[in-house]
Amino acid sequence: MTATDTPAQQAEQHDWLELEQRYDSGVYHKHQVVMTRAEGATVWDSTGRAYIDCVGGYGVANVGHSNPEVVAAIREQAGNLIVMPQTLPNDKRAEFLEELVGVLPQGLNRVFLCNSGTEAVEAAKKFAITATGRSRFVSMKRGFSGRTLGALALTWEPKYREPFGAAVDNEHVDFVTYGNLEELRAAITEDVAAVIMEPVQGEGGVRPGNPEFIREARRLTREKGALLILDEIQTGFCRTGKMFAVEHFCAEVCQSADGIRCGCKVAEQCQVVPDGMTLAKAMAGGVPIGAFAMTSEVADRMPAGGHGTTFGGNPLAMAAGVAAIRYMKREKLAEQASDKGAYFMEKLRGIKSSKIREVRGLGLMIGVELKEKSAPYIAALEHTEGVLALQATPLVVRFLPPLVISKEQIDSVVAAFERVLSAE
Repeated sequence: MTATDTPAQQAEQHDWLELEQRYDSGVYHKHQVVMTRAEGATVWDSTGRAYIDCVGGYGVANVGHSNPEVVAAIREQAGNLIVMPQTLPNDKRAEFLEELVGVLPQGLNRVFLCNSGTEAVEAAKKFAITATGRSRFVSMKRGFSGRTLGALALTWEPKYREPFGAAVDNEHVDFVTYGNLEELRAAITEDVAAVIMEPVQGEGGVRPGNPEFIREARRLTREKGALLILDEIQTGFCRTGKMFAVEHFCAEVCQSADGIRCGCKVAEQCQVVPDGMTLAKAMAGGVPIGAFAMTSEVADRMPAGGHGTTFGGNPLAMAAGVAAIRYMKREKLAEQASDKGAYFMEKLRGIKSSKIREVRGLGLMIGVELKEKSAPYIAALEHTEGVLALQATPLVVRFLPPLVISKEQIDSVVAAFERVLSAE
């Protein structure tokens, strides 16, 4: 094999799929393809077959696969400095933090940097405990917070938790039905450290929240001395048609025409702005990254050395993050996601199929709930149509394409979906 070999030629010399399956841990269900390159919203396998990607690395590739500006930033930074612990300040880290705080909701001006969404949730739990002196949490039924043991305690789906038994500390977590005000009011008591929720439940079936519920969670947490933490790991960075999904609710609840930064004079008066937000996925254009953003009041209660990370805030991820966020702002990806998402859902709702129960979503975070299991249709999309999609609950087909997807590609996805729904 040489550096000039095509992906197909390389595949002939190595059975990459067999090698990966032989040595992999076995916890993942493997598709029977080997992906070798990608650009924008298209990925190619080792045979050269192209796919329209509506998985997007589980909502990571918002700026598109191999975004040229992110690639250039990574190349330049790799030639200067790749790793530097956070005890030693770094120019690119400082630049990234300024860029990030500049797009965050008002009041969230302190950031703990890490490497993934589940790490961000772990950090959020610890900061909530030290900020309040309490250890109970309220989470949402159908909510998903991650699979490390601490984050797993906040994840609703029993199949993720049950194999680990008592090691998952659910005794300190109360789950409430997303949108049920009575359950929420009963659960938020004086011993709760934080309420954590996704503005749009992703794994739970792509279910947008409602302003009244989020507003009541904000009111009650302030009243009881608890924190409100919004999980924007999947919804953040333009996915829903705003830089962050909470902006949809701020605009409606706080009568703010331009989003979360203009309608409320101070964060303490805003009816939806949280005390903290967990972030990851799309924040660095595909490079592993995570963060817990919070107010100064929350940050200042954590003792020095109370939490840490080796790779979090590394200069390589920081350079990618700076490039990704600047690209999002300049190319108005939030507006693109809003426009394309509305177009995508309109086209999906136009499919004449008795198998569809509901099309729902926000921006380019879209779920199609079927009246039967979705897995066979997701498989058919991949194998017969060259479209990659995700499952979200057994009945829901989830579409999370890069936000740079074209309307022509959306048309192709919808036509493919219609064909597989009508096939025997």
